[in-house]
Parts: sequence; structure tokens; C-alpha cells
Amino acid sequence: MTGKPILTLADAKRIAAAAETEALRNDWRVVIAVVDDGGHLLYLQRGHDTQFGSVETATMKAHAAVAFQRPTKASEEAVLSGRLIHLALPGVIPAEGGVPLLRDGVVIGGLGVSGVRSAQDGQIANAGAMALTA
Repeated sequence: MTGKPILTLADAKRIAAAAETEALRNDWRVVIAVVDDGGHLLYLQRGHDTQFGSVETATMKAHAAVAFQRPTKASEEAVLSGRLIHLALPGVIPAEGGVPLLRDGVVIGGLGVSGVRSAQDGQIANAGAMALTA
């Protein structure tokens, strides 16, 4: 019997640390949220002086990345190209910064970042996700 890969708290902390490193390198204040494969919050950190509205936004981005098993950038691009139906889908966050976390090709969680511009949130999220393969 093979077990399903999971996202551990240690994984979540390592992912968040890698994301934080990218944010600090650029002097960006952000919230970093990591959720499990059910979209439940596993780990969250909010940088000093980061707007508190980003707490929910980062968590929602992480949840959306798991729910739709794709980066939230895909929904952002869809909306920008005129496919407005994405705005009506429950749980869709059409802003870059949410990425699914994969292990052995299986979605094991999601990472969401909020606090700066959409592309910058995405840059930080991608840096964090890379920690799973490092």
C-alpha cells in the first residue's frame, strides 16, 4: 500500500522561509500563507507593517491554487483576456500570488502571497514553492 504524499508543518515552514527570503531580498512586506491539500491553513506569517487585509487575501490565494490545481495567475490572465466567467467561479482569485504545491506530481497544498503588486506576489510564491524541490 502506497501512502498519499502530504505537506508537513516542517515543509510549510521551509516553503515560507524561502518565500520570506525572496520578499526580504526585495524589501517587500507580505503575508505568506500555506494550506494543505484540503485548503486548510497550515502556516501563516505576516511581516512587520504588512497590511492586515493581506492575511485573508494570501490565504484565499493559497486555497484557490489548491481548489483549481493551478496558479492563480491563470485566472488573472483569463480575466485580463476577457474571459470574465472566472469572476463568477466560487473561490477564484484572479491575481497572481497563489501556486499549488506539488510532490511527485500530486497537489499536496497551496502557497499564497499578498502585500505587493500581483507579479511580485507571484515571484515570491514561486520562490517559496521551489523549496519543495530543493
